[in-house]
Amino acid sequence: MSKKDILKEIVQKKKEGILLAKQNISEEELKTQVKDLPATRPFIEAINKPRQISLIAEIKKASPSCGIIRQDFNPQEIAKVYQACGVQALSILTEEYFFQGNISFIYEVKSMVSLPVLRKDFILEPYQVYESRFFGADAILLIADLLSKERLTELMQLADSLGLDYLVEVHTEKELKKVLGLKVPLIGINNRDLHTLEVNFKTTERLFLLIPKDKSVVVESGIKNYQDVLFLKILGVSAVLIGQAFMEAQDIKKKVEEVMGW
Repeated sequence: MSKKDILKEIVQKKKEGILLAKQNISEEELKTQVKDLPATRPFIEAINKPRQISLIAEIKKASPSCGIIRQDFNPQEIAKVYQACGVQALSILTEEYFFQGNISFIYEVKSMVSLPVLRKDFILEPYQVYESRFFGADAILLIADLLSKERLTELMQLADSLGLDYLVEVHTEKELKKVLGLKVPLIGINNRDLHTLEVNFKTTERLFLLIPKDKSVVVESGIKNYQDVLFLKILGVSAVLIGQAFMEAQDIKKKVEEVMGW
């Protein structure tokens, strides 16, 4: 009996969600609306700090592996705590069904803080890139596993044209090879297998060595304590993306300081 493939379910739900979103606001309308928006906040620049490891702190209510992570969930309040801690950037989970996110969280959070925001979602088509820009994202997550090389190229070019940065996420050597064939400045290594949801830190050890030194690397998933962060800093990683450890903590500020050694 094979384990169920969570990623397949998420993508199926996401496709339904995109159809609903398009009924609400069409792609043509989004294209018109994004023309006059203020400039985005520089995301890659914010996390590229020589000789230090940056923190992209995540705001998420739930996940497929844990269910509800944070009962007392107020994105704006969490963002203010993160900013007060000195984090370099935010990641906001906007997938509705499995993570109980909402794209409007981005707009709400950005009205409260000055940090750049990454939209973390399952982006499959151009509509969602326009939508991300419209709702105030400064950067988007693109998951190599979900996108052909052609589609990835198309979405990256569109993001560039809209002033959005992007984090291209990989989990295997094969995905990394696909991404290294493109001009990707920021690569994410996800220690979590999106199909099974299992986390293995060895993924980073394996893949990091294969990435050219001129690329910035963000490591995601399974980072729980200062030892993990220190290991990644010594390895030469630019930033860590951490959500669950903070969302589970009663005192977010204290947990950030403890995990980052600040």
